[in-house]
Amino acid sequence: MSTQTVLIAGGGPVGLFCALLLGRQGINVRVFDVNATLQADPRAATTHPATLDILAQAGVVDDMITRGLVAPTFQFWDRPTNTKVAEFDHSILKNDTAYPFVVQCEQFKTAQIIMERLSKLPNVEILFNHEVFSVEQNAHEVKVGVRTHKGETSFTGSYLIGCDGGRSTIRKQCEIPFEGFTWAERFLVLTTPFDFEKELGYCYRSYFADPDEWCNCFKVAADGPPGLWRLVFPADATVPEADVLSDQAVHQRMQKFFPSSTPYNIVHRNLYTIHQRVASTFRKGRVMLAGDSAHVNNSIGGMGLNGGLQDAANISEKLADVILNGASDAMLDLYSLQRRTVSIEFVQQQSIANKKRLEAKDPEQRKKNFEELAAIASDKERAHDFMLRQSMIAMQRRAHSIGLEEVHT
Repeated sequence: MSTQTVLIAGGGPVGLFCALLLGRQGINVRVFDVNATLQADPRAATTHPATLDILAQAGVVDDMITRGLVAPTFQFWDRPTNTKVAEFDHSILKNDTAYPFVVQCEQFKTAQIIMERLSKLPNVEILFNHEVFSVEQNAHEVKVGVRTHKGETSFTGSYLIGCDGGRSTIRKQCEIPFEGFTWAERFLVLTTPFDFEKELGYCYRSYFADPDEWCNCFKVAADGPPGLWRLVFPADATVPEADVLSDQAVHQRMQKFFPSSTPYNIVHRNLYTIHQRVASTFRKGRVMLAGDSAHVNNSIGGMGLNGGLQDAANISEKLADVILNGASDAMLDLYSLQRRTVSIEFVQQQSIANKKRLEAKDPEQRKKNFEELAAIASDKERAHDFMLRQSMIAMQRRAHSIGLEEVHT
């Protein structure tokens, strides 16, 4: 077992996955989380094939499938005419991945599953109610200041991984710019037990283009059958949050989009500010960034948490090589180059393109979008290439194509 300790700020799925991957190799890990316990955050649910391949190596996929839902297909719809434009099936990727489907498993369940594995590792310590507020480092170690209910203290380790979210204290302490922009509108998320598959024929992942108000509609397992359906709409940022979330506004929005003879039972509602940003570097000395600390994007296509879990696998492999095998710390620069490159070339570009496709207003542009999607779906080769990107397999292949010789060039 290594005598070095890796510190991790943030006890969400990304931070915990880093801890699991490092801890399984005998590396001492200490995780700090500001919350009192794991958070029941329902936001991210979609887990793509490329991420499932990674998670399988840690033995967590079977539990995710058990506690989630398998979604083999996804659909694009024209909402005004209620016409299905195109359907894509992950089975076309059967020779590219061991998991040619998506698993809809809410992120808090993923965190719980990982935590169950961590509880069996004596070299991993999870410290809740511990808020990292400062970072100092030198050539040999990194020191973090931490607030607890007993006061302030500090911890020292060999390396620090910042997995503390989009408002990352670690990123700010390291003075790493967070480059990009914030969308003018917010995203409204509504959850209901209404069965959109049974009643309207929608699959577990359906995207609705509309010139006035697009929508994503997808199913999650929740606490078990029959599950819940989550809908995402754009919301005007100038309207007060209380007005957007009011019963009247919520039900008007649902009835406008999906008219129903009976009122919808809305069991959860929330409003989010949406950013498209990437850190200027994912490494500064002995500090690395992963997940939302390093990159954030809109949720259309479900790529945010997936990218974070892929970050975790990448940095954990390289950091273990440095700690256990004496590999050059240039491997950590390679991590930054690989993951930052694909965050920009794939996650940012793809999520922005997904949004623009759904919100297009010009009739000719909408027609062109629909014809293009239909043409891709009907052409096996084009559909395969399209699905390699949507499943994030192409993104992983691109990351692996970037070698150490490209660092500092």
